[in-house]
Order: sequence, then structure tokens, then C-alpha cells
Amino acid sequence: MSGKEWGRRAAAAFGKYKYVLLVILVGMILLIWPAAGEEEAAPVQTGEEDLFRIGTLERQLGQALSQVEGAGEVTVVLTVAEGPRQVLAQDGSARQDGEETQRDTTVVMASKGSGGQEPVRLQELGPTYQGALVVAEGASDPRVKLALTEAVSALTGLGADRISICKGK
Repeated sequence: MSGKEWGRRAAAAFGKYKYVLLVILVGMILLIWPAAGEEEAAPVQTGEEDLFRIGTLERQLGQALSQVEGAGEVTVVLTVAEGPRQVLAQDGSARQDGEETQRDTTVVMASKGSGGQEPVRLQELGPTYQGALVVAEGASDPRVKLALTEAVSALTGLGADRISICKGK
């Protein structure tokens, strides 16, 4: 078969089945397109993002505490014992060999719509704070100091022994 004859047959077949080929092409594009979009939408969390969130929390907390009567300008510094984390679903099995017990656990995975898999999250836990420093202009007043301590304790879960309130300039 020569090249010209093959070209004429291909053109005739395309003319006859052009709508079928168009539907197949559109279907293939739709199968590929959502998978690419989902990969871009899932950001990878790094430690820098966690620090950014803690810095944002410090600023918000400082702004809120500065609204306490007599507090004046407030700056907050938080130390973190453990950053935010996720609790993943796990499937386990145990078998006993004599007196020893062996346990095998695997993370439960759920399928995504595009054919990928992701772990099943049971719970997302916030950071665990180690301590807080609050510098406030009005910290010399015991009532202001108590109000600031109670507010920081309520928002961070820290006890009063882990919160330091100091007088600022």
C-alpha cells in the first residue's frame, strides 16, 4: 500500500467516524485532567508553614490581649513542645510464636477519585505549647497580670506556671 492510498483511507475513516473519535478524545482528556488538578491542590506541609502559623497565632494573641483594659501594647512569644500532627487509621494483626507476640500494623489507605490513594486521617491535633512569654505595658497591675494569664491559659491550654507576664517599656 502506498503512502497516498493509506492517506485517502485514513481520511475516509476519519470522516466516517469523526464523532466517535472526538468523544473518545474528550473522554481521555477528562480522565487525565482531574488527576493533574488534584496533585497541584494538595500542598505538602513543612515545618516552615507550622512556624508561620505559630507566628500568626502570636500576633493575633498579642492583638487580642492588647484589648484587655490596662494592658497597653502587648507582645506574645510561644514556645512549642510538639507541632501539629495527624492521627492516621491503622490496621493491625498479631500472631503468637511461642511466648513472643508479633504485631504488624499498616496505615489504612483510601482511594481518591483519580486512582491515587491517601491515608485515612482519624484526627488532626494542634500544637502542644511548652510555655508563653507576654510582655505588656500594664503588667505591673496585678489585675491586668491575672487577666492576661487567664486569657493565655484559656487559649493555649498552658498552666499559670508556664506563662510569664513581664512589664514592657
